[in-house]
Amino acid sequence: MADEEERLDEGLAIERLNAALAHQYRSALQYSLVAASLLGLEGQAIGSKLTAFGDDELDGVRQLVEKIVALGGQPSPEVAPLRFDADIAGALAWLIECEEKAVEALQEAIEPTGREGRSEALEHMLEHLIMRKQHQIDFLRRAAG
Repeated sequence: MADEEERLDEGLAIERLNAALAHQYRSALQYSLVAASLLGLEGQAIGSKLTAFGDDELDGVRQLVEKIVALGGQPSPEVAPLRFDADIAGALAWLIECEEKAVEALQEAIEPTGREGRSEALEHMLEHLIMRKQHQIDFLRRAAG
């Protein structure tokens, strides 16, 4: 059995998961907004990839909401700010910034997880979301040149 200090801090975990959820909502919406609004050959070339990223982000929303509820919390409806940019370079730069902030929020949600079995599962889920987001950031950086 884990020591008291190594146990999952449910209250803090819910708080941090809700903070990450606001960024996760934005990710799903921002990818969809950018994918559907980019013009030109470059925009059309990456539109389907950005749409797929948005779909993945929506799955991430579901995972975070399920975990918050399973811990006895209520998922926040707050969404981090969205932005429209018709310029592809600006839109990609904003997506990168958004995803980097989302990764930071997910990393902060790992801290209160502890060392119990359910803690390890939560940490693994968060790490998986971070890994996927980092892959997306790498793609966006390559696309942005």
